[in-house]
Parts: sequence; structure tokens; C-alpha cells
Amino acid sequence: MRGLQPLPLSLRVPLLTVALMVLVGIIASQQVLTTLRNVQNERIRELAQLQIEALSVALGPLVLRKNVWEVYDTLDRATGETHVQRLVFTAVADENGNILAATDPKRAPLDSPIKALAQDAQNLETLAIPDQGTDIRLLSDLTYQDRKVGQILIELDVSDLLAERSKAARLLLIGNAVATGFLALLGYFGMRRMLRPITLLVSHMRNSGERPEPIPQSDLPRGDTEMTRLFHSYNSMVGSIEAKAEADKRLANRERFVSLGRLSASLAHEINNPLGGLLNAADTIKTYADRPEVVRESAELLTRGLGHLRDVARATLDQNRLDRSGAVLVAEDFDDLRLLIRPEVSRKSQDLDWKIEADQKDLSQLAAAPVRQIVLNLLLNATEASGQGGKVGLQVYTGDNSLCINVSDTGPGLSKAACARLLGNGPASSEGGVGLRLVHDMTRELQGFVRLNRIDGVTAISIELPLKPENEGDLC
Repeated sequence: MRGLQPLPLSLRVPLLTVALMVLVGIIASQQVLTTLRNVQNERIRELAQLQIEALSVALGPLVLRKNVWEVYDTLDRATGETHVQRLVFTAVADENGNILAATDPKRAPLDSPIKALAQDAQNLETLAIPDQGTDIRLLSDLTYQDRKVGQILIELDVSDLLAERSKAARLLLIGNAVATGFLALLGYFGMRRMLRPITLLVSHMRNSGERPEPIPQSDLPRGDTEMTRLFHSYNSMVGSIEAKAEADKRLANRERFVSLGRLSASLAHEINNPLGGLLNAADTIKTYADRPEVVRESAELLTRGLGHLRDVARATLDQNRLDRSGAVLVAEDFDDLRLLIRPEVSRKSQDLDWKIEADQKDLSQLAAAPVRQIVLNLLLNATEASGQGGKVGLQVYTGDNSLCINVSDTGPGLSKAACARLLGNGPASSEGGVGLRLVHDMTRELQGFVRLNRIDGVTAISIELPLKPENEGDLC
């Protein structure tokens, strides 16, 4: 059976049918040939018994008187009267086992021991036709009036019976071969027809690519069969996949806007601070328009303030565009994240430990959008957990064929529900936000790993992202 596993099911079933048919054919043929052999053996034993009894009646008195010529004459007449020339040789011996007469004196000379001719002779009770040869020999006692007066050896021609047996074997072989071939062909076309829906399903799944599509209603098998239910289950699964993909997309958009909403108050403060200075600089220019040195200083102040506002606006827009047209990760992405998170850190008087130690060559192997979203969610979670006067840290470095991102905070640690959202693969709890679950899902999409550690009052979340798709990366 293991040898058939690489073959398609449409070939395995017919081949299995052939094997079973061959086995059944062999067993049936053996039964038929055994029955034929038993029938032939019964026939030859009956014929031999009749022949022995007839010769015993005819030869008994002659052997008792040892009348050699009468024995020869009787044997000659018995051989000539046989309708079927099956009796080909007969030898008669006296009670001492010495030959008195035979149908072929050259083979059995007078007074020679009959045992020399009876080496392979059978007895009447177990007489059977051999599989090879054309004749059989039978040695039996010659009795007259319930008295053993000698022995008789007869040789019977069984070539016609062997030919009959051989013909039956050939017919069985041909019949089994024809029946086996017909059933195998019938099984092949039957399986091809039954497996046609499976073939259609496999072809549809193979051609669908990464985004499966439902099978059209016109291609569904008719009737309430297993195949029909299988096709409906596949279409339902496709619908569930599409619904999940849409839900994930809405979830990502929701979390992105939630993250930006949490930053909006701090960003407003970040923008309002330079606006006051910019307005003062503008008033100064109006007031002292005739003093070049004052105008120059005020213009420099305007340039620095507007540049800061430009950076804040660009970072906010980049974060809002999650796809960013497939842009690769660069060091400036982390600068943007620092600019976005700085107002929140400043508002809570927190200490920010920022270390970006990865090379640009390694960063460019990852897409910017998902990494930015992962880091921003972790940083927002860390600033919220650390509370007033806490400490938040970010460390990015290159591991063994992987980019490692560690976000730490001095907060009280994650709750059980938050740990389940960050590390679990099951359905997330309805309690709490979706930021940590989004970190988990995006990390898995990037074939990465998430770790959570709590040491000496510091909670550290480590993200490992493989730099090469073919390598899974080692743990940091």
C-alpha cells in the first residue's frame, strides 16, 4: 500500500481492484483446479478398480494353476476389448512376486521380480494423477475366492486427463485476465467520474493564489451529496476568510486612528508652544522692520519654529498612511516615532531611553509601515503604563539574521488579559484595547516572534523580525 501512495487516487483504486481481483482469481482458480483434480482422481480410481476386479475374475484360476499361455491370451484379449485405450501395460505375478505374463514381455520377462517394475507404483486407495508425466502405475493384489494368488501391475495412460486439466487452467487464466482488465478499466473511469468534483476543487484552490475565491454556483455538484456539502463548506470558508481579512483591515485602521487620537492632545500642545513664539517673532518684524538685525533674528526663529511644525505634520501624516506605498524601513522612521511620542513623554515628565543601533542595510529588509505601527503601539502602551515620572526605553539592534526591538517601561506590568492579547493565539478578550493584539498579529505576519519579560520592576516586550524570508531567525 505504501508503494501506491505517490499515485493519484484515480489510479490507486483501480490498481487496488486489480490486486484484489488477481487474489480472488488465484484463490478461485486453485479451488476449481483442486475440484477438477479430485474429480479426475475419483474417475481414475473407479476405472482402475473395475479393471483390477475384471482381471482378477478372469486371471484368478489361471494364475492359481500357473497357466502362462492362458494368462497371456487373457491379457491380450482384455487389452483389445478396452474401449478407451487407457490400459497401456499389464503384468501378472504369482504369489511369490515372479512375473507369469505381461502385455510387453520385453519390459517384464518371465520369472523376473515384479518389484523392479513397481518402484513408483501406487495403491488403489491413494491412486492420484500426477502433475507431470503421461501415465500412472497401480500395483494391487490378485485375489481369487478371497485368497491372494498373485499380484497385478497395470499402467494407465492419463495424458487426456492432464490435457483437460491444462486446458482448464488456461481458460481460467484467460478468464481472470479479461475480468480483471475489464473491472480495472471500469474502476478507473468510475473513479475519474467520482473524483471529478475533487479535481475541480483542487484546481480552483491552486489557481486562486493567496486570496481564495468561491466556486461558482454553476460548478457545484447536484444533489445532496458529500461532494456538494464539501463545496458549500469550501465556499463558506472562503467567505469567512474574506470577512476575517476585512475585519483585520478595519481593526488595523481603528487602532491606527486610536493611536493618533491618543497623541492628539500632546501634539496640540507641541504645536501650540512654537506658535506663540512665531506670532511674537512676526510682531517683532512688523514693529522693527527698519532694524535688519532684529528682523534677521526673528526670521531665524520663524524658520526653526516652522521647521518643527513641518516635522510634526510629516510624522503624523506618515503614521496615518499605513501602507506608505511599500516603503522600506529607514532610520528616519524611528526619528518620526520619537517626535510623535515626545509630547506624551514630556507631558508625563518621563525619562525616555532611545537607542537605535541597527544598520540601514538591515533596516531596509523590512517594510516601514508595519514596523512603525508595532513600535508606536508598544511605546504608547509603555508611556501609559509607566505613569507620571516613569521611564520608557526603546532599543533597536541587529541579532542573528533578525532585527530585535525592545520596548521597556517601569509600570506595574501587563494584566492577564493584556498578556493574552499580546502572546495568545486564541480569541482575544473583549476587555481592553486592540493595540497589543495588533502587535501580535502584525508580528506574525512578518514571521516574527514576541517575548515578554519582567525583571526588577521593568517590563520588557521584545519583538524579533527575521531579515530574510527564508530564515526564521534565532531568538534574541
